[in-house]
Amino acid sequence: MTPGHDPVERSALLALQRATHATLHLLATELVDLDMTASEINALANLADGQGRTVSQLGAAVGTRPTTLTSVLDRLERRGHITRNTRAGDRRSVLVELTQSGRIAADTIRHTLTDLERRALGDLPPTAIAGFHEVLRALTEVST
Repeated sequence: MTPGHDPVERSALLALQRATHATLHLLATELVDLDMTASEINALANLADGQGRTVSQLGAAVGTRPTTLTSVLDRLERRGHITRNTRAGDRRSVLVELTQSGRIAADTIRHTLTDLERRALGDLPPTAIAGFHEVLRALTEVST
């Protein structure tokens, strides 16, 4: 089979998976001083805007079930990066918020992500970036 004609070679999903693993490896290398797992980095990155989120909202944002997210939040809470408190008026709903150390770590993560994105995508035309986001939306919608 000639290059470029192999269905596996041309698979957008496999290319996305390779890019994801390469990106996670690079982030782990660049953020090694934070001593965090990819899941912890992901959670803090999704809280970097400073807005508190319920466990369900954060689980949807990071792409995991709330039960899976619990161990990540336990570790982040033990390290002093987040707090979990019940929401006013709804004791069943837990709000996850960054602490001061969590804001510092989240800012470091956000800056690293922004820098990586600028290095990787900076020379691409805006239409290519828009197309990439359309592909991501389509993949997200088909999986929900």
